[in-house]
Amino acid sequence: MFNERALITEVTQGSAYISQVHEVLKAFAREQGRAEWHHHLTMARLVARALQLGRPTLIQTGSTRAKYCLSYLASVLLYSKPVVLVAPVSVQQELLEDFIPRLQQWSRSQKPIEASDRFPTEENFQGLVLVTPESWLRDRLENQERFPPNIPTLIDPADDLEVWTRQHLAVTICLADWDALTREHSEAVEWVRDVRVKLAKALFERPSNPYNCYLIGDRGQQQLQRLLATLFAAEKGEKLENKLPNWQKFWHQWQTENRLLWSQVDRQEGRFSLSLAPVEVATALTPVWQQQPTILIGGFLDGEATAPICRQHLGLGELTCLKFSPHRQHEHIQLYLPDRLPLPNTPEFQAVFLQQTRLLVALSRDRAKPVTVLVEDVPLKAQVGAALAAEFGSLVQVEKKPARDRGILVSGWEFWRSHQDRLPTPQLLIIATLPIPSLENPLVAARVAYHKNRGQDWFRHYLLPTALKELQRAVVPLRESQGVVALLDNRVNHRSYGRTILTALEPLARINYIDRNWFVS
Repeated sequence: MFNERALITEVTQGSAYISQVHEVLKAFAREQGRAEWHHHLTMARLVARALQLGRPTLIQTGSTRAKYCLSYLASVLLYSKPVVLVAPVSVQQELLEDFIPRLQQWSRSQKPIEASDRFPTEENFQGLVLVTPESWLRDRLENQERFPPNIPTLIDPADDLEVWTRQHLAVTICLADWDALTREHSEAVEWVRDVRVKLAKALFERPSNPYNCYLIGDRGQQQLQRLLATLFAAEKGEKLENKLPNWQKFWHQWQTENRLLWSQVDRQEGRFSLSLAPVEVATALTPVWQQQPTILIGGFLDGEATAPICRQHLGLGELTCLKFSPHRQHEHIQLYLPDRLPLPNTPEFQAVFLQQTRLLVALSRDRAKPVTVLVEDVPLKAQVGAALAAEFGSLVQVEKKPARDRGILVSGWEFWRSHQDRLPTPQLLIIATLPIPSLENPLVAARVAYHKNRGQDWFRHYLLPTALKELQRAVVPLRESQGVVALLDNRVNHRSYGRTILTALEPLARINYIDRNWFVS
């Protein structure tokens, strides 16, 4: 029977909770005297409403965690029921050592806080549980039941959720696993050894590539298929949970169409490993979203506010989506985008890039602030590092933290992404080429082939969104200081996707010449 009074009470309490979150966060920001993120109250109300109604939500903040985390923490700490927060250990430490204690002390919140790989066993626990992505994905994807269903769950940052899931589902076979296989199947020792030797021979005969990574060819796959099918067929009816667990996972993943098989090769040690992972993770994640209301929070999840590509990649259904934009006056970047440079795939590019980099770094030295040069090409990265070191000495470091705050870092995209939160914010960021995944990487080529076989626009469905997220994350620290970004990839001016790149970088002040005033203190 419909209980109108109970419904009215619930709605009234929900409205009071959302209002409380708004007022507490507003007063806290005022009392702290810190520069306010101009979206913090809107985001806090949205998170509070999502918690109250159990509504799946996706939020793109377009900002750093230091700016936006208080928004969701205020909602969580004032919420009267339990909440799970999925975050890496580094993020948990940041929250537990700084943001949570300050906000909890000021608001006088008594909400219990636990960091654990499972939900507390104490009766009527109404606190906040922080769990790593690895533990949470293991629980949800392997039905471990360490976390009850229907507990509202926040994921921060959700930018890396697809990568985390693929890593969790990946299975790697190394030398110890081959040895275990021969011990378990002594009758097939010669066959196992023969397959392994043939795989090794085929791999080491291939030309070296910068990724030390190779897809397993059809012949190698057929040999492995026959071996494993025969060995595992002989074990039907037996309990296999504790026998060759890595091979069991490998064989289970092998029998799906949604798989990618490759080898990582160590030529110096003469070893190789086999890895198997799903090409897409949406199939695995779709059932997860039915288990609890989830709030996904990230800096840059999709180019569109409704996040169609992100939702497809993560298997998300209907949910509330919100995308915040940087403040046009106070968070714009100064973009130097010359329009007559050689294209990256031409022989002239390296010399011109080196000349531009040396000039820009020399001008920035007057401000005595950090500089970062992003170069993905390994030989060019070394060349840039050597050329700058010849002029600026020990200030220059190649993929190492500079010894001084005014240092010069030469780095690839992966190193910068992994360390930028712990490095001083550069005043000048020089980008050699757009971070579009290279088709020379066998794993990238395989994913492109997967999208092609399904009739999808592989560039706009996979390569371009990946580049946009990487680019946006790289420049966000420079927005507060209104730093200079030098984008020296002329494809932005001459390719149809160039406008999409520029839109993703807005707000910006763009010029095609070097304005020395940008480098004056």
